[in-house]
Amino acid sequence: MNTIAEHIADFLKEYPPFNHLTFQELSEIATSIRVVNLEKHKILFQINDVLHDSFYVVASGVINLSVIADAEETLLNKCNEGDIFGLRPFFAKNNYMMTAKAREESIVYAIPIAIFRPFVANNSEVLNFLLESFAVNTRNPKDKENLIGKLISDNVFYSDQQSEMQYFQSLSYNISPLKITITAIVQEVAQLMTETLKNNVVVCENNIPLGIITDTDMRSKIATGRYPVTVTVDKIMSSPVITVVENISLAEAQLLMLKHNVTHLCVTQDGTNKSDVKGIITEHDLIVAQANNPGVLIKEIKRSQTPKELKQIRERLTDLIQTSISKNIPLSHVFNIASEINLALIKRSVELSILDLGSPPARFAWLSIGSQGRKEQLLLTDQDSILIFEDVTPEKYRDVKDYFLKLGKRTTATLEKIGYELCPNGHMGSNMLWCKSLTDWTKQYDSWMNTPGENSNDLSSIFFDYEITFGEQRIEDAIGNIVFKNAKNNTLFFDFLGNDALRKNSPLTFFKNFYVEEEGLNKDKFDIKTRALMPLIDGARLFTMSHGIRGINNTFQRFKQLAISDPKYAEIYLNCAEAFLTLSKFRTLEGLKNDSSGQFINLNELSKIDKEKLKNALAPMKELEELIKSKFQLTQFS
Repeated sequence: MNTIAEHIADFLKEYPPFNHLTFQELSEIATSIRVVNLEKHKILFQINDVLHDSFYVVASGVINLSVIADAEETLLNKCNEGDIFGLRPFFAKNNYMMTAKAREESIVYAIPIAIFRPFVANNSEVLNFLLESFAVNTRNPKDKENLIGKLISDNVFYSDQQSEMQYFQSLSYNISPLKITITAIVQEVAQLMTETLKNNVVVCENNIPLGIITDTDMRSKIATGRYPVTVTVDKIMSSPVITVVENISLAEAQLLMLKHNVTHLCVTQDGTNKSDVKGIITEHDLIVAQANNPGVLIKEIKRSQTPKELKQIRERLTDLIQTSISKNIPLSHVFNIASEINLALIKRSVELSILDLGSPPARFAWLSIGSQGRKEQLLLTDQDSILIFEDVTPEKYRDVKDYFLKLGKRTTATLEKIGYELCPNGHMGSNMLWCKSLTDWTKQYDSWMNTPGENSNDLSSIFFDYEITFGEQRIEDAIGNIVFKNAKNNTLFFDFLGNDALRKNSPLTFFKNFYVEEEGLNKDKFDIKTRALMPLIDGARLFTMSHGIRGINNTFQRFKQLAISDPKYAEIYLNCAEAFLTLSKFRTLEGLKNDSSGQFINLNELSKIDKEKLKNALAPMKELEELIKSKFQLTQFS
């Protein structure tokens, strides 16, 4: 081995994932590595460049990775010695999505993918490192801070939560693939592919896959003259077929295509080549799936100019939620994803209103309340919001409030066009009752908390689940300070909230049957929102506020945190957390099926197993009720 290659192998062995390879393997790779010298500010590749045949490791210097977002260059990462970047050619065929530029005079090693691919395919540690890093967009999935050697994804996302979706995200693919027998003639197959506009066909025997033929096979084996068009398909098919299960994720599909160096995967009933063909996954399907990942959706939201464009993106989110639930992706994860996209949609709606009206005359905050305030809005339920503007002089107050009322009306109208219905109770920033100054809101929260019961029960609870969507963080912080200051040692307030949490009707009769609606449009249906979810939501809010837990609004996360803060009753809280997810899934499936809010469940459409599962999820509510009674003095409002 030459001296340069030996030096490169010595360097690589210190950094993951190369430290999982033997020195002999590294030496073999090193003989094909190209050394690239980059002057300061020299670009190695940029957005939309055709993919290189290599990926890169920084030997010395610093490489900046950046993207263009909203016409501005944004620095994503700085790659230092030992860092890997430019991995996109491993996982996708479309062009680069970021720019790599030398921040200072640098040396990088260009490692040919064709040379490195066999070592990836045969080494699970290397494979897992690349897959996990590509899926979750971290520099190093195993160590967030200290481990030397980092890997930079060439996907562009906005947060770890969003990009994690790629690891779980399922695929849409052709479920009616072309099938032929092994005795078919190539010329006939070519005509069939042309007529049906398909670029692949599966060779089967009794619906069991034997091989696959693609456009590439036709070009490389027939068009070049290697075989005549009169041969049978077994002469040119690729065999054996790489088979997968039906619920394979995007990241797993990318991994298998990489491992086997193929562009098509055959979906079968049990994932093996001994069972019936169910479909075909192509590289194009992976690209389409990536277009529906949350980071891409958020980028499109930021660039949208009309409610119609935003509505189309919200519909894609609905598809994403439906597919995710059908593939059993954890609902807590889906909550996070949906919340980020819903938040982006609301934020863009406010921005479009400001573009129409002109700059605001004062600083303000638009807060989502209710289900979006708790990051639990999976379905297109009604919108709930409040608008808080900073205090202004008395002579300016009227004009300032008029502006923000107009802003509220435009924003809620946009959200209605997207698909979020107007709140029937008027809990929106467009309502003059819920659009006011910080001082007025301070007085409002003081009144609710220090003289509870004088306002409706609805108002005194929904307004304690809030999340800033747009505007000044310090305004939301000020409201939080008022809330938790008033909550401290406020026996009367918790007496009220405790009674409010217990006021909901029981979900089950004495004989353990479901209480159903007795009349109206939803006669004989089960109100899962009022009878099952709301008691858990109210209970979680009550206990987190009483424990002074701040900054956690999601009901599932509230119960999880309570299990830590109040370990004596951890089992009750954890049972409630799981019950909330189960009940939320029932409601979401009902809503997706009927294009509704999912509030009323048709029990006749549930299987016996699902009915039992629903009943079991209601069991922790009794324990929670008893805990509320024992923890709080429920006297004045009983």
